Amino acid sequence: MAAKPSGAEAIKSASAGLRGTIAEELAQADAPGGLSEAAYTLLKFHGTYEQFDRDTATARKQSGQDKDWQFMVRVRAPAGRLTAAQWLALDALADEDSDGTMRLTTRQGLQFHTVRRGKLTHCIASIEEALLTTMAACGDVARNITTSPAPRRDALHARLEREAFALSAALLPRTRAHHEIFLGGERVGEAEEEPLYGPTYLPRKFKTSLAHPADNTPDILSNDLGFIAQTDQAGEVTGWIVTIGGGMGMTHNKPATYPRLADPVTVIGPDEVEAMARAVLRLFRDHGDRSDRRHARLKYVVAERGVEWVRERLSEDLGRALPPAPPLPKLEVPELLGWHDQGDGRLWLGVPIPSGRIADRPGMRLRTALREAVARFGLDPIATPQQDLILSNVRPEDRTALEVLLRGHGIVLAEELSPLARWSLSCTALPTCGQALAEGERVHAPIVAQVQASLARHGLLDERISLRLTGCPNGCARPYAGEIGVVGRSPGIYALFVGGDFEGTRLSFPLVDKLRTEAVGATLDPLLARFASEREPGEAFGDFCHRQGPDALRALLTPAVAA
Repeated sequence: MAAKPSGAEAIKSASAGLRGTIAEELAQADAPGGLSEAAYTLLKFHGTYEQFDRDTATARKQSGQDKDWQFMVRVRAPAGRLTAAQWLALDALADEDSDGTMRLTTRQGLQFHTVRRGKLTHCIASIEEALLTTMAACGDVARNITTSPAPRRDALHARLEREAFALSAALLPRTRAHHEIFLGGERVGEAEEEPLYGPTYLPRKFKTSLAHPADNTPDILSNDLGFIAQTDQAGEVTGWIVTIGGGMGMTHNKPATYPRLADPVTVIGPDEVEAMARAVLRLFRDHGDRSDRRHARLKYVVAERGVEWVRERLSEDLGRALPPAPPLPKLEVPELLGWHDQGDGRLWLGVPIPSGRIADRPGMRLRTALREAVARFGLDPIATPQQDLILSNVRPEDRTALEVLLRGHGIVLAEELSPLARWSLSCTALPTCGQALAEGERVHAPIVAQVQASLARHGLLDERISLRLTGCPNGCARPYAGEIGVVGRSPGIYALFVGGDFEGTRLSFPLVDKLRTEAVGATLDPLLARFASEREPGEAFGDFCHRQGPDALRALLTPAVAA
């Protein structure tokens, strides 16, 4: 007997193409309480999550007040590319509809937080007016397409960018519900045919990326679907290695859930990206688990059915026998922060954005600095998978003036940061994310400071090490694919993972199950000390931890630092 579909499946099935009662509920801007479960579920497809301020929830409840309800709104920006005009339009929305800040995501998108119900429609409509969209930025569909953010003016990077935009457009749902609800479109109220997704869309979210071996900044193997470019000597794409089955999410103490890196499955021709993506989506649509959302990701289909089964199903779908994939090439992660030559006579400047948060704070007016830089110099911003921002198309004669402008607002540029600070990620977590078990963004700086102090003690401050911090095991900041992963378990308590590689081709292993926030640096200190004294020539920290193994590393730990 087939398992009963989850509640989310029933909501999607009865939604009339993602419409449900969203419009009616949003019209009640001053209504008490949150939205219905159905509206909450369906709004994800439109790029927004209803949330509440978790910092104030207990006190408000004790005083008889409702929760402080608000929305997160996510912009879908293929390849992270934005024009100067689009950036300025989004910057204006930060004040009009949000909390005066914006946040770059690890999937090259951009988010607004604390958007009120009465402002939601205006916020989303304004994003659409800027020729962007929030549609399919969340939900059980193909999410934002990521790729190398480097604005190099060569054939390879132009192809990656072009494929990302084309794929993003091709995989959008067909429903007109988004236009009806948020853009004043004619109310049809009936579900359009969704030839790719079907009436219940996908079992869960679906993440896609394109990369080339010399630039794996998108962490391509952490995606459900990846395309790794094969090129000739001129840099023209001659084919793509297709990787399938990656995903970061897991649940603590649930061994049936786990992070996973994608497997290379097959190789395709240079013009077959869209056809393959559609075939993989159909495979997931038809074979993903629709009864248990914790088991509903494509990675479990691949893990349990095997690569050969996946290749056979795709071969049947496409009507031809697909060859096995060749061995993966060596993947590298280049430095994209700082100054670089674009290759067309102009420059780009990669600006570090701590935790991706674009805000004006005492001593560092980051949002103002970026707004003035984009407006004054006509720069096109690019969001990176590391939550940083590339300012592209800088005229060489404007280089000094741009630096003076940024530094005048207190902006810390890449050369002033340690490699650890440059290569650290964190999710938003508390106080807005409903999934957060512990802090993320708000403890990012102190945790980085702890580890930096330990690195300095052992002469390792210039060592390139990736650290990823998340407030829950869902893994939005890809903690299991870095060298150090810090994953929230409960307020002030984290699990510690080590042993992944900087290039994103090996997962970390759990080292400590429960660790206090203030003990992260002290726990890593003996590992870093041993690394400094016993590393092999050229060995990275993650490689050292992998070579030592969990038992040897645990023997170095001081029990008192654990919770």
